[in-house]
Amino acid sequence: MAAQADVRRAAARAVTTTPWLTSRHSFSFGDHYDPENTHHGLLLVNNDDIVAAGTGFDMHPHRDMEIVTWVLRGRLAHQDSIGNRGVIYPGLAQRMSAGSGILHSEKNDSATEPVHFVQMWIVPDEAGIAPGYQQQEIGAEVLDGTLVTVASGIPGRDAAVSLHNRGAALHAARLRCGDIVSLPHAPYLHLFIARGAVGCEGAGDLAGGDAVRFTDAGGRRVSAHEPSELLVWEMHAKLGGASP
Repeated sequence: MAAQADVRRAAARAVTTTPWLTSRHSFSFGDHYDPENTHHGLLLVNNDDIVAAGTGFDMHPHRDMEIVTWVLRGRLAHQDSIGNRGVIYPGLAQRMSAGSGILHSEKNDSATEPVHFVQMWIVPDEAGIAPGYQQQEIGAEVLDGTLVTVASGIPGRDAAVSLHNRGAALHAARLRCGDIVSLPHAPYLHLFIARGAVGCEGAGDLAGGDAVRFTDAGGRRVSAHEPSELLVWEMHAKLGGASP
């Protein structure tokens, strides 16, 4: 199959709005269902959320999903039914495995400022595993100017936190103007511009909220036109397919 780059612009995303939440969805989510836009590779959810001060998601259930949260600005308080609680902030990698079933809440930890984060879901290799939680700080100096592996289930791949999927890894980078990174090689890649503006070989100029769904691609260079933050999913299988 020839390499493909499917550019998805920020303005084309479905949006959920409430008095306290603005959530922009890269894929079908909740009431926003499009049978032609349900996933890419193993990635089912890429929600770009802003939660108002002093508000958030009350306790709600999940199961059989690997949920990775990456905070861009502010602080997000997490609590779950297996006893984990803490505050997620920029540069802290966090993964919750819903497994056989878990309840959790996510609240803005500030009474005065909004929190902005991206939440991403992939399916685990096995259903019904024990629920779990993991977090690890990644230093700002590590993220600057290079792709860093935030979460991975790929055998032999070092990452801040682990995933229960052998075919997936999430990378992040904070780029200064002029910085260049190369994307990994994989059958499926999802590049999300969390903030800033970049140029990407084969996809052109991209702004905050834009995404590119690559198939059978890799090695393409991304260059920052201004300070930017990238989230890149490297996936070696697709939904319903076997991981290597």
